Amino acid sequence: MPEKLRTLLAKMAEIENEINQTLREQEHEIRFNFKGKKIIFDQSIKEAHRKLKVNFFRWLATRPQNLITGPIIYSMIFPLMLLDICVSFYQFCCFPIYRIAKVQRSNYINFDRHQLNYLNFIEKFHCTYCAYGTGLMAYMSEIIARTEQYFCPIKHARAMIGTHSRYQEFLAYGDAENYEEKLEKFRISLEKESS
Repeated sequence: MPEKLRTLLAKMAEIENEINQTLREQEHEIRFNFKGKKIIFDQSIKEAHRKLKVNFFRWLATRPQNLITGPIIYSMIFPLMLLDICVSFYQFCCFPIYRIAKVQRSNYINFDRHQLNYLNFIEKFHCTYCAYGTGLMAYMSEIIARTEQYFCPIKHARAMIGTHSRYQEFLAYGDAENYEEKLEKFRISLEKESS
């Protein structure tokens, strides 16, 4: 990898860490703490949240399209669950054979928005569904990214939008020099990872 690209990627990682740190600091301003898996808000925040909650019927009156599209949206739970089962089964069966560290599902699928008191029960249901769907896609993306790193860690010739986090480290398209040796290094690094 060219030195300039390596430097830019390092800067990008540094900025990403700074963004995450700033977000964590902002969370402390909202004043909540963790007690195991439960999120505990200060009493004043809890009271403010309860006052902001929109009554279900008033909420529904402003969003009648939800009644129309709800069945279509929520019918997607079945393919999502099937995908979850298939991808988890694939990882469970194949990753040990190739000595690839398994992806920890719980690091990607996080259900905590239902603890927000300013959401009514339908909004909490929506948030749970979305957390499952987006978390599942992130979980699946990491499993596929590790698979790609093992079998084919080569960038595409055309620029891609929305690549996974490992893609930037992949080999340049057409860089054939010492390919097998570089490929083996990618594979070895997968064994040492923990999700």
